[in-house]
Amino acid sequence: MIELLPSRLPALARWFPGGAPGIAALPEHVITTGNGRWWADRPVNPRAVAVSSGDHVLLRGDPGGLTPEALAPFAGGYYIEAPARFLPVLGGAFQRIDPWERMVYVHQAPAMPARPAPGITVRRLTPKDAPALVALGTATSWIHATWGGPEQLAASGLGWGAFHRNRVLSLACTYFLGSQYEDVAALADPGHRRQHLTLACVTALCQDIAARGRTPSWTCSRDNRPSRFLAWSAGFRLTREYVHYGTGPARRLGLSGQAEAA
Repeated sequence: MIELLPSRLPALARWFPGGAPGIAALPEHVITTGNGRWWADRPVNPRAVAVSSGDHVLLRGDPGGLTPEALAPFAGGYYIEAPARFLPVLGGAFQRIDPWERMVYVHQAPAMPARPAPGITVRRLTPKDAPALVALGTATSWIHATWGGPEQLAASGLGWGAFHRNRVLSLACTYFLGSQYEDVAALADPGHRRQHLTLACVTALCQDIAARGRTPSWTCSRDNRPSRFLAWSAGFRLTREYVHYGTGPARRLGLSGQAEAA
C-alpha cells in the first residue's frame, strides 16, 4: 500500500464511520491529532484503505485489489483489525498472523473507591512531566505511541498520573481520541501495583472525559485478567468482542510474484 497525504483525509474519512468506542475511534484520533498515517492500494479511487496509529491498523475495503507485498509496511509487530474477507491476503503477506481476542468496554457504572497512600498525588500530566514519562523506560513506550512520543502525551492534557515527588508510579491516558468516545489506556510501575494507584488515575481520567462530553471506553485482550478486573473496578462494562491479528515477518516473493515462506 502507499501512504497518502493529509490532504486526502476528508475523502478517506468516509471509509471509517465515527462515533464508536474502542479501536473504532482510531481514525478519528488520527484526523484530530495528526498522530498516524493513511494508506491505500492506489492514490485515486482506492479499493482498500488502512489507517494506522502506534502499532494498530484498521483495514477496510475490497481485499481483491491487494497483493501480499502491498501489506509489507505492516510486517512484524503490528496489530491489524480487518473483516474476515481480508484473512487470505493477510495469510499470504506474512509468515504468520496471530489472532488475539479483544474485548471492548464502555464506562457505565460508578468506580470503586481508590485511596492512594499519603505522599502520592494524582494529577493531570503537564508538559513538564515528559522526562518522568521517559524514565518509565522503553517497555512502556506503547502508551504514548499513539501520541507520537512522551512529550506529545504530556502536553496533550489528556493524561493523569500518580506521582511520588517527581516519579510516575501509575499512568492513565486517552489512547484514541474519538468524537464521542475516548479509549483509555493505563499502566503501573511493577513495584506499585495493587495499591489502587491505576484505579485512581483511571477514575480521574474518566471524570475528565465525561466533563468533555464524551464517554470513556476500554479495550484489552480477553487473556489480560488484570486489565479486565481494573476495567470492571473503574465502572466499565463489556459491550462487544472482536479479533485482531498480530503480524509476523513479511513472506518472501518468488519470481512469479507469489508469496513464499521464509
